Amino acid sequence: MLRVATYNVRGLKDDRKALVRVIRALRPDVLCLQEAPRLPGWRRERRALARAAGLSVAAGGRVGGTAVLTAPAVRLLHGRGHRLRWFPGLEWRSIALAVVEKTVEKTVEKDRERYAVCSAHLDLLAGARLRHAAQIVALLERAAGEFGAAPVLAGDLNEIPGAPVWRLLGGRYTDCFTAVRGPAPRIGADGDEDRAGATFPARDPRVRIDAIFAGPGLTVVSYGGAAVPAEDLPAASDHRPVVAEIARTPSARA
Repeated sequence: MLRVATYNVRGLKDDRKALVRVIRALRPDVLCLQEAPRLPGWRRERRALARAAGLSVAAGGRVGGTAVLTAPAVRLLHGRGHRLRWFPGLEWRSIALAVVEKTVEKTVEKDRERYAVCSAHLDLLAGARLRHAAQIVALLERAAGEFGAAPVLAGDLNEIPGAPVWRLLGGRYTDCFTAVRGPAPRIGADGDEDRAGATFPARDPRVRIDAIFAGPGLTVVSYGGAAVPAEDLPAASDHRPVVAEIARTPSARA
């Protein structure tokens, strides 16, 4: 089983101590970041954040501000950043993609599970979002196929459920929130059905724009947020993070 979290950290412009507390509370094996540092010294800033949270930088370049961090419990097989198609007048977007392996204890032996995890931050413009989403799926599935891994896509979609990108991704992958919606804790405002799972803005979440999608052959075990004091969430970033526990379906194991 793999714990995957996604978090838009707003360029580390907020309370970094609160941010580290939130990340540690998520207990991720793999953490997908959006709006990771991009200014001069960005590598140093990312390494410092990873070190403070007990993680390591696994993938991601400067352009686009996406990154993947990993915990000592997983072994990194492959990590890279990939620039997406550029649209004139828009920000140049990217993904960070890491292929990891985690050893799972079984009754009498150990099993090694491989996952290809992609961090994405989609555009504010609908047309660019949809084109980039299709490009991301192709890149992710190519990496998953190359390493015999199960695909996982996480990030800030800048779009609400039911819109075109969600329909595209939902046609191929499982939205981890909806997979366990019944028993899962609500990430947004308690008791408000329309805001269930909301991740933005952090102080008073109204919309669910951050998500984790699990590929074929994966089972979503749990989904939730960070168990931290309520004041830490708006202090750390303008988004709230989410985390999912994902496992290989027994029939899909290599």
